[in-house]
Amino acid sequence: MAATAGRRDRTHYLYIAVIVAVVLGITVGFAAPGVAVELKPIGTGFVNLIKMMIAPVIFCTIVLGIGSVRQAAKVGAVGGLALGYFIVMSTVALAIGLLVGNFLEPGAGLSITEEAKAAGDKAAEGAGGESTADFLLGIIPKTLVSAFTEGEVLQALLIALLAGFALQAMGKAGEPVLRGIGHIQRLVFRILAMIMWVAPIGAFGAIAAVVGETGMDALKSLAIIMIGFYATCALFVFVVLGALLKLVSGINLWSLMKYLGREFLLIVSTSSSESALPRLIAKLEHMGVSKPVVGITVPTGYSFNLDGTAIYLTMASLFIANAMGDPLSASEQISLLLFMIIASKGAAGVTGAGLATLAGGLQSHRPELVDGVGLIVGIDRFMSEARALTNFAGNAVATILVGTWTKEIDKERAAEVLAGRIPFDESTLLDDGHGAQPGDEADPEVPATRAEKGDPVKV
Repeated sequence: MAATAGRRDRTHYLYIAVIVAVVLGITVGFAAPGVAVELKPIGTGFVNLIKMMIAPVIFCTIVLGIGSVRQAAKVGAVGGLALGYFIVMSTVALAIGLLVGNFLEPGAGLSITEEAKAAGDKAAEGAGGESTADFLLGIIPKTLVSAFTEGEVLQALLIALLAGFALQAMGKAGEPVLRGIGHIQRLVFRILAMIMWVAPIGAFGAIAAVVGETGMDALKSLAIIMIGFYATCALFVFVVLGALLKLVSGINLWSLMKYLGREFLLIVSTSSSESALPRLIAKLEHMGVSKPVVGITVPTGYSFNLDGTAIYLTMASLFIANAMGDPLSASEQISLLLFMIIASKGAAGVTGAGLATLAGGLQSHRPELVDGVGLIVGIDRFMSEARALTNFAGNAVATILVGTWTKEIDKERAAEVLAGRIPFDESTLLDDGHGAQPGDEADPEVPATRAEKGDPVKV
């Protein structure tokens, strides 16, 4: 126990180092912007290290979750419930963005320059224009292996679903394969734990570069849209999601955010919610949500539960239309923004994808407004922070809600975990039951999970 405690204590220094690195990055960005911009590859490299682990994490988690369920209909019920929830919450996020955007009227009185027009055209290059058929065909990988090599989340999700249902149909014959995948999952999370130790270096490079590129002038001139966007995201998370989480699951949002504090810090430092996806999966399973619910809801939510992106698209569209002197009517707002939310599929975890989605959507729907995208290019990275944080919070809450509705969450364990009495093992990103397979030797000093005690687990 002393050795375990020592390992956990050392991880606190890691995240203190991340905070220090963020402060140093901001300082360097303002003091030497030219040098800071050159540090951008450091932040990009760290995010790429995390992203290379996404497909293996999703594959192992979903296959183990589905493979352990006897009835395929229950997996379909979880997926259907999750997608229905995503649609409703995206609509709510759109409505809140519209209300706040119309109240603030961001962009009114601004004038667009030739430089901003050029930036808008550049942002629109190669963005959008994808039809529904192209999107659906894009989910199918070229080969079974390319789903893991090309970094496409939805392709990895499809392969994992097929493999999970196939192993489920194999019955006892598939158990050795499941045990093998369980061991691979442990290896993947161990590698991820090693990668996390370079997080301070990645955070320093990412923050320094964005501050160096943006500077104070852009922040001052566009402060209204930035402050309004952050306030809107906070309103959505703390009022809408907080109330829903408390009413449905009886869990306090502040307790959940404290539990996921290190993941929020990681997102702030990298500006990508995808960097925290593996840790979110591990922590929600540790909290007591069943593997099928976590394995299906979290990866699907990263492509379809885009609450922060929805708010961003609404407010940014209103901002651009006002700045261009062509405000949108109520019917135009509804038409354009419904189009935007459809166009935003798969953009949640990718840094900068919100700007590309905005430019592509305007180009397809209201091409005369594309030039205005250049007005927010300078501050998009700072708005990306709020998008990523809101998307992450939305997916964490969604998974707990789906777990509650399907009775796939151990509420007693969740209460103990959120109270800090069953700590998460930060040294390996694995809790006492995460990834464990039948027959694995249990640690006698680790508190038993509900399944280990012999209590029934609903799956």
